[in-house]
Formats: sequence, structure tokens, C-alpha cells
Amino acid sequence: MTMKQLYKPVLLGCALFWLLTGGLHAEIEVPLAVDLQVDGRQAREARLPVLLTFSAINCDYCRQLEDQFLRPMLISGEYSDRVLIRRLLLDNGSRVTDFSGDRIATTKLSDRYRVFVTPTILFLDGDGRELAERMIGINTPEMYGGYLDKCIDTALYSLRDPAKLAQLHGCRLQQKAGTLSPAGP
Repeated sequence: MTMKQLYKPVLLGCALFWLLTGGLHAEIEVPLAVDLQVDGRQAREARLPVLLTFSAINCDYCRQLEDQFLRPMLISGEYSDRVLIRRLLLDNGSRVTDFSGDRIATTKLSDRYRVFVTPTILFLDGDGRELAERMIGINTPEMYGGYLDKCIDTALYSLRDPAKLAQLHGCRLQQKAGTLSPAGP
């Protein structure tokens, strides 16, 4: 078989692979947070942190976060044993069951956590307490994935192996006096 004869099947195979993976990528959605009490129970049982993204419908940076980071994380399957990924929409009037079982507006939950910018990512335990430094906005996309992984590691070690936290650099949660509890005032 000549190189010219080999070229067409390889090119066709690459195009087919691109079409199949592109279609899969478009069909995977970041799951909406509907019942954080159930998600929290699932996270506690699996000893996983909850990655909760606060998003808005017409937020280009939110779309970038989902397309370039969160969807690929879900598609790869490499994060299924590291983090439970959920998102909240703040501008569609939706409601969510919070970690304590109360049905509230998503905007009320964002107020509790003092989230004022979209996208904002929180790393929470199964009871809704922050485990790692939050990520606000996207200002350096080329470094964002690495920082996201560090925050996931910090949250995961907080739950599974707190002794390793001292070895991690970056993304460690700094407790501030006077912050509100996620369960409300």
C-alpha cells in the first residue's frame, strides 16, 4: 500500500473521530444543583468534595469555564473519584434545596456564600462548608486548569488525608473572622 492510499483512510478515521468526540462533548452538560442535601449525602458517602459553580445564563466566562474545563473533566472520567461537580444558575429565578434541606432561591444561596461574581467556584464538604480557596472569574485561562486541580486536591485531602495539606502549595482556605455559615445567618 502506498502512502497516498494510506492517507485517505487515516484522514477519514481522524475526521470520524473528531465528529464523534465533538458530538459527545456537546451532549455532556454540567449537572445543575437541584438538591444539595442529596448531593452532600452522596459526597459524604464517597468522601468527595462538591465543586459548586455559580453561573449565569449570558455569562461568556461561565460558558468558557464549562466548555474548556468542566465538560472535559466530566467526559474524561478522571475526576469521578475526586470531586462531585454541580452548577447553579443565578439569573433564571430557580430554586435549590440547600445542604440543610430548605428550598430557597439560588440567589439567596449565593448571598449566604457571599458570591457576587460569575463564574465563582466553591469547594465544599457534604455539609456545605468550604474546604479550599474559592476561584472567582477566569483571568488566566492557560493556567486555570492547573489551579483548578490544586484546589480539587486541597479539598480532597481536607476530607481524606488532612496531614497532606501541609505539603500542598496554593489554594489553601484562609478562615476569616466574621464569615457567615453556609446554613444561613
